[in-house]
Amino acid sequence: MTAILPDVSLTERSRSLSPLEWVGMQGIDLPVLIEEGDYRRELHARVDAQVDLPMPHTKGIHMSRLYRLLDGLAEGKALTPGSLRDVLDAMVESHQDCTSRNARVKMAFALLVKRPALVTPALYGWKSYPVTLEASLREDRFTLQASVTVGYSSTCPCSAALSRQLIEQAFLEAHRHDATLTPEQVAEWLTHHATLATPHSQRSEAIVRVTLKPEAEDLGLIALIDATEQAVATPVQTAVKRADEQAFAALNGQNLMFVEDAARRLINGLAVSQGEAHVHVRHIESLHPHDAVAWGGGA
Repeated sequence: MTAILPDVSLTERSRSLSPLEWVGMQGIDLPVLIEEGDYRRELHARVDAQVDLPMPHTKGIHMSRLYRLLDGLAEGKALTPGSLRDVLDAMVESHQDCTSRNARVKMAFALLVKRPALVTPALYGWKSYPVTLEASLREDRFTLQASVTVGYSSTCPCSAALSRQLIEQAFLEAHRHDATLTPEQVAEWLTHHATLATPHSQRSEAIVRVTLKPEAEDLGLIALIDATEQAVATPVQTAVKRADEQAFAALNGQNLMFVEDAARRLINGLAVSQGEAHVHVRHIESLHPHDAVAWGGGA
């Protein structure tokens, strides 16, 4: 006869009587399928899952139940707002004996996307976009937020202005008494001296957070990333040839930006396609040993 295994979470009472806001697990490995339009890829996610424990005398929740329920997100079906809601409902239902009313799941993974070069035909490379999903069910109210991190380049407007002034001064000094300059001579001088001073630029990142619609058919991550890159205008590149590098230099020159400019670009640009968004931008300075940052928006 098989012995009945003890379950102290049910048979023992907590010595310290306090309700707990969240109890569960953190850092669970889980495969998830992201499917949006032509994009379909299974990715490795790290998942946190918790429920509330309002009964002060209950010693513990049933963590194995939460763990097994997460398989509902890893059975080869595309991850959607609806599937996340279903799992949260099941988490609460599985803990009725603990009178749990709330549940939440946080998920982090890197969305791997193939990106074309700026101008060279048939040249592509892979870019990784960190994504965080936070789904919660509180008193039967479901909310889902998505955050994506997008890398871009930022060239300082102040540094660009200072560089232009030095080039202007050098040109005047070299040709102050020459009234017969031809366009060809000016072009030749620029070829040799236009980099007398160059503005500083740096790799930068934008973390964009939006609230997703519960009834949406998919998570809309690709659309969010595309809208972010279009708003900031200078996303970092993957595979490049010289023509692509030159096109990238032109993009940077046409889109000089302080960290404040970048944040406002994103807030205004995303408002059109994504609704209200919260943004956090960071310019990883090449001039200073510290970074420039800005926050804004309201999602």
